[in-house]
Amino acid sequence: MAPSLEDIRLVTFDLDGTLIDSVPDLAVAVDAVLTELGYPAAGEARVADWVGNGSRTLVKRALWHASGHEPGEQALSQAHDAFLIHYGRAPSEHTRVFPGVKEALAALHARGLTLAVITNKPYAFIAPILDALELDRYFDYAVGGDSLPQKKPDPAPLLHVAERFSVPPHACLMVGDSRHDIEAGRRAGFRTLAVPYGYNHGEPVADSRPDFLVESLAELV
Repeated sequence: MAPSLEDIRLVTFDLDGTLIDSVPDLAVAVDAVLTELGYPAAGEARVADWVGNGSRTLVKRALWHASGHEPGEQALSQAHDAFLIHYGRAPSEHTRVFPGVKEALAALHARGLTLAVITNKPYAFIAPILDALELDRYFDYAVGGDSLPQKKPDPAPLLHVAERFSVPPHACLMVGDSRHDIEAGRRAGFRTLAVPYGYNHGEPVADSRPDFLVESLAELV
């Protein structure tokens, strides 16, 4: 067993950028909203830099980039509602599982560890995506960005999952691709493990000083 899993009983995973490459479908929805509003499409590369703080912030960043100014709350709410409709039509059409993920999840599940998803993505999209990508069988629980009043980097979602399964924080591991995941894990008292291939606003996730860094989750097998 990898050193990062010693004494670990609960492993929580970020979703976008950690388990799945969801930017292609997110970009389709973002670009549909921008086009409807008369702006140029943003494209996948830009959208990748905007992912990580929930769908409303994603849309806000897209509007700000397109218009050159911060959107008002009404305009943002309308654009966000449109985004949810577009994204909800096909949240996993172009989304793919990163290499090594299924092997890692299968191995951890077989060892009897409790596995959970903690994402800032709206909760309604989690189950359809996990099901479509055949990942749902591995997880015991999921928390979305709208499941609680707080979301990552606040530690509350992590502590909520730990409490639900009666596992002390020191026996929990947070796995993610961004500084928000590492900060949430550290504040919750979890050990932290990062992958470098995800969406971290163009910054190396190693700069956030996770406890462990692996090139692929297959290293946990």
